[in-house]
Amino acid sequence: MQKNIIETSEAPSAIGPYSQAVKTGNLLFVSGQIPLDPRTGNLITTGIEDETHRVMKNIEAILEAANVTFHNVVKTTIFLKSMDDFARVNAVYASYFTGNFPARETVEVSGLPKGARVEISVTASSE
Repeated sequence: MQKNIIETSEAPSAIGPYSQAVKTGNLLFVSGQIPLDPRTGNLITTGIEDETHRVMKNIEAILEAANVTFHNVVKTTIFLKSMDDFARVNAVYASYFTGNFPARETVEVSGLPKGARVEISVTASSE
């Protein structure tokens, strides 16, 4: 199995022993993204919609670095600090897809890195 590490300065650097994304065969596994501004490293905390947009923009930058788009995403996982944010996160999330939505689960968790309120990971296919 060949494993290619995908990295871009347009998304936050990993804050632990992991890669932004790993590509193997035609599959791309994007690590969970929180609302970190890639230029400053600061956590965006200006509202769940802004935070979700930042997460999706971070994911988009990683997808682009791997030469794929949201159209190639086949699976997502959304982690929320509170399910009370679900409808607002879902609306922002949906705006990044144009139909043929990926499989997904959304779970509430007791905590996320750096105190974030939302984290999203994706799997994409280059086919």
